[in-house]
Amino acid sequence: MTSILAGKVAAITGAVTGIGRAIALEYLRQGAAVAVNHYPDSKSDSQFESMKREAGAGAKLIAVPGDIAKPETGTDLVSKTVSEFGRLDVFVSNAGVCQFAEFLSLSPELLKSTVSINLEGAFFAVQAAARQMKEQSPQGGSIIGVSSISALVGGAGQTHYTPTKAGILSLMQSCACALGPYNIRCNALLPGTIRTQLNDEDLADPDKKEYMEGRIPLRRLGQPHVCMSKMTKDILLTTCSGPRWARSISCFKSFIIRCKCAPTEVYDTQDSHTNHSPVHRYWSTVALL
Repeated sequence: MTSILAGKVAAITGAVTGIGRAIALEYLRQGAAVAVNHYPDSKSDSQFESMKREAGAGAKLIAVPGDIAKPETGTDLVSKTVSEFGRLDVFVSNAGVCQFAEFLSLSPELLKSTVSINLEGAFFAVQAAARQMKEQSPQGGSIIGVSSISALVGGAGQTHYTPTKAGILSLMQSCACALGPYNIRCNALLPGTIRTQLNDEDLADPDKKEYMEGRIPLRRLGQPHVCMSKMTKDILLTTCSGPRWARSISCFKSFIIRCKCAPTEVYDTQDSHTNHSPVHRYWSTVALL
């Protein structure tokens, strides 16, 4: 594959584990310089060192630790990225938490912390990135919000989590409208159940594991590097110049959903004989700019 991100600069939140790490490593393989945000603790520091080794010598990679729940963290990430690499072409808002909890007994503290990290933190980080992209020369860039299939289908033990992911999808749609005049493209990525450190504890519970696998068409969990491998073309295309539309890409194990203010096409990505022919269509309201 051609290194289509050569010369580009990306910043990614929550990027030393799971989906964020997989995206960062793929961007590095495609020639980008990458700044990764992670929570400021010794465990995350160690995970970043492991990531550097995996990226290999010569990779343009820096870490900017910070608690994404704090509005200043996004600003700091953008500032240090630009200081190190000169500009910001791609911003991926990925950091998030997910702790299963029963709706009727869910505490105000858990709701507040989940919203603070998943939605408020994403909002301020995206805002900081957009301000930089608007002011730099040449103007513009690409912003990707990592939402979840839960934004569309919900979940009994995720009543505090799914609204934040629906919020990310809505945020990207509205940002596409607000930022299009500045040549800033905004897209949402909606993964299905991917095995990461966020759900290790829940997956250790046989009943929860069975429930989560039962929601997936192929009845098996996804892996971050596999999900990113299957979606490489779509993810990378969202970082490159092209028509200014809001688009959501949903990876729910055996399905990819594309929305372009036209019929949404659901593709079976596991069947190589279908040549990615649509197997279902429905209408979407994602804005076309």
